[in-house]
Amino acid sequence: MTRSYRFPEDFLWGAATSAYQIEGSPLADGAGPSIWERFAHTPGMMVGGDTGDVACDHYRRYQDDVQLMKALGLQGYRFSIAWARVLPEGTGRVNEKGLDFYKRLVDELLENGIAPNATLFHWDLPAALDDRGGWLNRDSAHWFAEYAEVMFKALDGRVQRWATLNEPWVVTDGGYLHGALAPGHRSKYEAPIAAHNLMRASGAGIQAYRAHGKHEIGVVFNIEPKYPHSPSPEDLAATRRAHAYMNEQFADPALLGSYPPELKEIFGAAWPDFPADDFKLTRQKVDFVGINYYTRAVVKNDPSQYPLKASPVRQPNKTYTETGWEVFEQGLTDTLTWFKDRYGDIPLYITENGSAFYDPPVAEGEVLDDPLRTGYLRKHLRALHKAIDAGVQLKGYYAWSLMDNLEWSLGFSKRFGLYHVDFATQKRTPKATAKLYARVIESNGAVLDD
Repeated sequence: MTRSYRFPEDFLWGAATSAYQIEGSPLADGAGPSIWERFAHTPGMMVGGDTGDVACDHYRRYQDDVQLMKALGLQGYRFSIAWARVLPEGTGRVNEKGLDFYKRLVDELLENGIAPNATLFHWDLPAALDDRGGWLNRDSAHWFAEYAEVMFKALDGRVQRWATLNEPWVVTDGGYLHGALAPGHRSKYEAPIAAHNLMRASGAGIQAYRAHGKHEIGVVFNIEPKYPHSPSPEDLAATRRAHAYMNEQFADPALLGSYPPELKEIFGAAWPDFPADDFKLTRQKVDFVGINYYTRAVVKNDPSQYPLKASPVRQPNKTYTETGWEVFEQGLTDTLTWFKDRYGDIPLYITENGSAFYDPPVAEGEVLDDPLRTGYLRKHLRALHKAIDAGVQLKGYYAWSLMDNLEWSLGFSKRFGLYHVDFATQKRTPKATAKLYARVIESNGAVLDD
């Protein structure tokens, strides 16, 4: 029996990037440094010593890149704004040249029929604010609201969909607990404080939008469903801790106004007592939630692993991406239905979904063949459709990523792009996945039919 994968007529098809990963020219035209500018230039922190100094040179090539989007038939483009490009000190003086870049980008998108979706914070905190404590400083919520207000006043109307934060879990787990990402701290005491202030900042940014904006604002979480390795009480408890830590630590204060109780168990004496009034700030009405999905984790109890006392178990005979993530499309359906069951019928977007696989050398004039990535896309779009059939209010999908870029501390060693980028020449070459995605968009999913 043939199954139809045609999506709702108003479903939005897009692709996503982030500022530090693609823009390059991070200090151009009066911009201030970010924590990623510092981190990338710290010896030993980046694979291959790579930095975002040039990246995809999008700051200078954005018009050509918008034409790549148009060639795909994209209806939406999700990008982030480099906070320090607009406010070099993080607060106070506005750098008009930096702001003008985003005005030009938005104008170019609209002229080509592509709806802009702007994320205010995708990990690149201004270094000047990090010098004042960064996300450990309770004033960070006010700093963020000030910056957000600048952007809303400049672009709301032309930008009709905003997100406050992208993946706050990664910011705190990588940046404040394990030190693998900027700002490179390693402290069990700092991580919960940074996490809490990020959610306070998100709430303050939404409040600012209600005062100045007229369209939609939400927040973006990365969700990784957790499955127990065995039915033992120890593995079930470990799975619950891992789920609370990654999937509920940020969504709960934003959408329920509380934290899951497991966090006190996870952090022990390092878990602070937060003022009850803070949750009036963290819990603001959102117009949508963005979900970034890449993989799942099968979890076992492991007392040697702090803070979760849990670790993932690699699954035999499964396909894994070059970032070590299992290809498991059922997890995307499970994630979306779980989110609806826990938080209600909130409009959802998949704001990131993609895979890093080895790409062969590019021959002149050819489309690069990437069958594993193409298979990943096809499977995950079908999983999305199953979630819609299950009653999830899913409004759109943004593929990660438009093009190969700086994969944070992994440098240029991992490629997620629909377009291959030769970082020596900046030549963009479509991959077979880009061609498939263009057909998906043109047919509104019908090309996925069995």
